[in-house]
Order: sequence, then structure tokens, then C-alpha cells
Amino acid sequence: MIGLTVVLLWGVNFIAIHAGLEHFPPFFFAALRFAVMAIPVILFVPFPNVPVRWWLLYGVGFGIVQFAFLFLALANGMPTGLASLVLQSSAPFTVVLGVLLLGERMTRRQIGGIAVAVGGMVVIAVDRMQDGAGAGIIPMALTLIAGLGWAFGNLGSRLARSDDPMRLTLWMCVVPPIPLYLMSLVIEGPAAGFDAMSTAFTPNGLVALAGLAYVVLLGTIAGSGLWSYLMSQHPASTVAPFSLLVPVVGITASWIALHERPSVLQLVGAAIVIVGCLAGLMGSARKPAPVKDSQACPTLPEPPGHASRFVPGRRSRQQQAPDGPRREPVAAKAP
Repeated sequence: MIGLTVVLLWGVNFIAIHAGLEHFPPFFFAALRFAVMAIPVILFVPFPNVPVRWWLLYGVGFGIVQFAFLFLALANGMPTGLASLVLQSSAPFTVVLGVLLLGERMTRRQIGGIAVAVGGMVVIAVDRMQDGAGAGIIPMALTLIAGLGWAFGNLGSRLARSDDPMRLTLWMCVVPPIPLYLMSLVIEGPAAGFDAMSTAFTPNGLVALAGLAYVVLLGTIAGSGLWSYLMSQHPASTVAPFSLLVPVVGITASWIALHERPSVLQLVGAAIVIVGCLAGLMGSARKPAPVKDSQACPTLPEPPGHASRFVPGRRSRQQQAPDGPRREPVAAKAP
């Protein structure tokens, strides 16, 4: 029940983002989204015991790159429901970055899953080409860049190896506000954010503020908090598949609330992507990774706001005893 609640919160989160972007410029809205959280975090939450460089990588990838390009894509015509799916490209991106930068190895099942997921993305891209580059391909390309940023954020959160993932997630929100606001000043102009705030209490502005409140309170704090709880209480292989339901909720909610009608080809591509991600996850779950920095399964990205949790394996009694007959290898304990 908790897992389905998180899926619902995160799927509807894209509708709330759409509502905010109907009034606020994308970069300014992204900066505002993190600034609202950053101020109380700095005042009341202790900094997590993690290396600063991995905290910054997490904040830049997950916070700045992902949300800047996602909001820009949505503001330039990317369908809200389809964005919730294409953002899952962070899954194969995370696997590839793990291989290239962390020396991880992929199983045959993971390679096959990535190939299937990429094939689904190609199907969606072919369908989007019918709308032309400006209306179809460019917004999708921006969403793919957002997925790549999410993947870099995954690496940062994993390498940070925080013993308190929720505190790391909260402090990640401190990194993006100033860079995103500077991007808004340069690209959107100094008056864009001021004009949006000056009309924030008009009917359209109040809807946007409600969207902002949902993104911060329900999408981030409640959703990420519940997800962190699930990851701490159950094996990752049990919890992670729930993230595959987020695009299903996102597409359905967009269909109902925004009257977005995905084409048959887009639905076929969506199904292919989900099957590919699920196949890669099942393949990695059968072979627990050794205890090291790259221990966490990279096949699926952590959903928005989640930080990887590293739990070292416990030593057996024979290992703890100084005169034991032999030392068994240390096994990784599921998070």
C-alpha cells in the first residue's frame, strides 16, 4: 500500500509541475521549487556525513540538470504524461555511466533490458517525428538530457554512501536554487520571475502556487520520505519495480486531467520501455553485487528525491571470533 501511494504521488506530480509551468517561467519555477525547501533545510537540518564532492554531483545532476531540462521540455511542448516515461531513460544512462566511470559490469540480462528500453524510446521518437523537430524531437531530446542528469545524480547519491538518505536528499535541495536563478536571469530575463511573482495571487497564479506546494510537500517530502522508508525496510529488488508504475500513473493522469491522448505507437513504445527496464532489474536482482562503492543496482534510477542507501554486510560469528577455523566471505545485506 505504501509503495502504491508513492507511485500515485509521483505520477500526479507531473500534473502539478504542468500547473506551475502554466504561470512561472521554467528556470525560475525550478529555482523556486528548490529554494522553498533549501531555506528550512539550512536552518534546521544538519549536513549529512558525506563527501562534499558527491553531494555536489548529486545536487548538480539530480537538481540542476534534470529539472532545468525537464521543465524546459514541458514548457516547450513535451506532453506531460510522455515526459514521465521518457525520463525513465535515466535507467539505461545510469547503467552505462556505472560501466564507464565506476568499472561496473553488466549482465547479459541487463544488456538485453537496456537494448529493449532503448528500442522503446526509438519507437516513441519515430512517432514524435511526425510533429516535426521543433514540436516533437527537440522537447524529447531535452527530456533525455534531463534523464542523463538524473543518472549523474544517481552516481553522486550512491558514491556518497549516506547513512541517512533522507537528510542527503534534503541537502541536495540547497545546491540548485542559485544556479537555476542565474540561468533564469540570463535566459528568461530579469523581469520574467518578477512578473510571475507579482501576479502570483491571480486565479492562474494561485493554481501555479498550488502546483508548487504539491511538488514540494507531497511529491518531494512525503513521496521521498515514504520511498526512503520502504528502501530501508525491504530489499531493493522488491521496492524498485514500483517506480515502473510512475509513468503509467503519469500518462493516465495526463489523459484525465489534461486531455492528452497518446497515440497507439507511443503506448507501444511505453510498454516496450517498461518491459526493458523490468527485465534489466530482474537480471541484476539474481546476482547480488559485491560490497563496494558500486554495490547498488543501477538498472533502475532512484525515483525523484531518493538517495541510494549503502548497507555494508555484517560479519558472521566465525569472522568475529579471532580463533575461528576459517573466515567466510562477507555477503552484502539487502538495503
